[in-house]
Amino acid sequence: MITDSVSGRPARQVATADWQALAEELDEYGCALTPQLLTPAECREIVACYDRPELFRTTVDMGRHRFGSGEYRYFTHDLPEPVGALREAFYPHLRAIGHLWAERLGRTAPWPESFAQWLDSCHRAGQVKSSQILLRYQAGDWNALHRDIFGDLVFPLQVVIGLDEYGTDYTGGEFLLVEQRPRAQSRGITTALKQGHGLIFTTRDRPVRSARGWSASPVRHGVSTVRSGRRHALGLVFHDA
Repeated sequence: MITDSVSGRPARQVATADWQALAEELDEYGCALTPQLLTPAECREIVACYDRPELFRTTVDMGRHRFGSGEYRYFTHDLPEPVGALREAFYPHLRAIGHLWAERLGRTAPWPESFAQWLDSCHRAGQVKSSQILLRYQAGDWNALHRDIFGDLVFPLQVVIGLDEYGTDYTGGEFLLVEQRPRAQSRGITTALKQGHGLIFTTRDRPVRSARGWSASPVRHGVSTVRSGRRHALGLVFHDA
């Protein structure tokens, strides 16, 4: 099992990241790679959780729902460490970026300083289910472009963490981000997730500069086809379902 003492180190990694640089990368691309948050051993411990069904509230077969091909599981609210610690550590930094984005777009920023208060708002709005995801892809699997929006309350950013070694444990399976630029063709970005590193990315849309000031640029994400091996990833979503 993953212990509380181990879980504290990834949270410290989040706290000591260069958040100015990450915010600038998010402004430029809509996504940003973090430093290494989890060791290979910690990644393997999280992957091992997949075979413990008591940790999850449901399993989704992507092919059955025409989401692509592959499988993922939603954790219960009783999150294993360091999943819960990472989510709480990310929240204040992503909240600051979200407030700046809302200001640029002239929107309200409903995300309070306390993460617990934000989750309480989700629950009072009927979004009561855990949205933390552990994903498993085999060779030939892929994830269609989509957004993780489960209700009226949406947090503007989320994080995916690679749990296997790209190029060794699997090939293909790059993370895809597609953005519809204002009055322009869509722009695509691919990212190979390094083991233990996180990718922060836009949940629904983000502000981009245009001739008329700031405009909202819609964004969707997915995963390219896994060519070989097996790929696991941890998805941290900051609004409940």
